[in-house]
Amino acid sequence: MVRGKTQMKRIENPTSRQVTFSKRRNGLLKKAFELSVLCDVEVALIIFSPRGKPYEFASSSMQETIERYLRHTKDNRVKPTEQSMQWQHLKTEAEKMLKKIELLEVSRRKLLGENLGSCTLEGLQQIEQQLERSVTRVRARKAKVFKDQIEKLKEKEEVLAAENAMLCEKYGMLPGKGSKEVNENEEANDESSPSSDVETELFIGLPEGRAKRIVQPNSTD
Repeated sequence: MVRGKTQMKRIENPTSRQVTFSKRRNGLLKKAFELSVLCDVEVALIIFSPRGKPYEFASSSMQETIERYLRHTKDNRVKPTEQSMQWQHLKTEAEKMLKKIELLEVSRRKLLGENLGSCTLEGLQQIEQQLERSVTRVRARKAKVFKDQIEKLKEKEEVLAAENAMLCEKYGMLPGKGSKEVNENEEANDESSPSSDVETELFIGLPEGRAKRIVQPNSTD
């Protein structure tokens, strides 16, 4: 005989309903037991009959399993609440940051000379004082940068002077001697060059030696 498919709906006949409950109840309890043994899991099953009679199965302790279940569901109920509180806190912080950004943007525009029509005299004076303080800080920073650059250049000058002294000592020269000799050589070349001014004496007549030879015979006479 072919077993027909049972339609999933309430059985109207009380006798058939009670028989079906007894069969399915025992099968369900058996499956719970098999599941706990085969898979090594903690199982707790509670069934109430149509008349209110309880049937139960527990792989360990029904009370401990129920308490464990309650703790688990309690933790799951608390976590969404904590998460919602955290999201609310982040939302509040984000709104505060947006307000600060808006205030900073308004202040920046006023410092740039924009949207000054709604400013009072006191507000304009505060902006003026803030600009003066800013200019003072900028000048102080500029002076510090210049001072640092000057100090670096001085350090570089000292390093170059030390290197120059080391090279002069290595080649047996006094510091600055090479440039002095070059200047002296240039002056000597200038003096020996044809274009230099040279004083000359013009002499007309016989050479001095020949004149003496000519004068001597006359003296003997």
